[in-house]
Amino acid sequence: MWDIDYTLLRAGGAATVAWRAAFAELTGVPWRATPNFGGRTDMDICAEVFATHGITDCTPERFFLRYVAEVERVKHLFAEEGALMPGVREVLARLGDDPQVVQTLVTGNVPEVAAAKVAAFGLSDAFDAGVGGYGTDDSVRATLVRRSLERAEAKYGERFDPVVIGDTEHDVTAALANGAFAVAVATGRTKMADLVLAGAHAVLPDLSDVDAAVRILTTDGLTASTPPA
Repeated sequence: MWDIDYTLLRAGGAATVAWRAAFAELTGVPWRATPNFGGRTDMDICAEVFATHGITDCTPERFFLRYVAEVERVKHLFAEEGALMPGVREVLARLGDDPQVVQTLVTGNVPEVAAAKVAAFGLSDAFDAGVGGYGTDDSVRATLVRRSLERAEAKYGERFDPVVIGDTEHDVTAALANGAFAVAVATGRTKMADLVLAGAHAVLPDLSDVDAAVRILTTDGLTASTPPA
């Protein structure tokens, strides 16, 4: 279960530009404050933005429709301004060759924006996006992990040993809440020490050591997985 932003890739500022444009167009209220997006769900961020700006007559559903339209307009900027994190393409390819592994996305992004970000870097085929967990599922990130696991087990008819890969404490705590093996990468703004303190089972500076990353995500993740509390 892969997080996207600062785990798989850095998407530049296009999504923030789209947030601001969609909000101003839909509400007519000037944008005053940019929230901390790191590790949070779009539902959670949307609630904060509405409250900060005193908006009470706009639903997340209406906002996300406008936001997705804005992202569609600027999605070329993901690749132009952003970059893949080290080792990502190689690790995804190696895991994709393993018939026992299903890769998907567990991200705070709404599904359409998640799809646009990974497509910008040619990663779409690496994931079974239909069994992912997304920012429209719930405001609490742990619920996204649970939804993804439920979807995967319903589709494939078997039990999975979930492994969550992310770059923030939110990714780690969401994994632990679901008995998943938590792998943290310090490719975002969160320091390795803080990811360790959050309880991650494994913490890597990045995925550039492909052999080590694949071993941790498969062998270590399988042997260390625990059932939900």
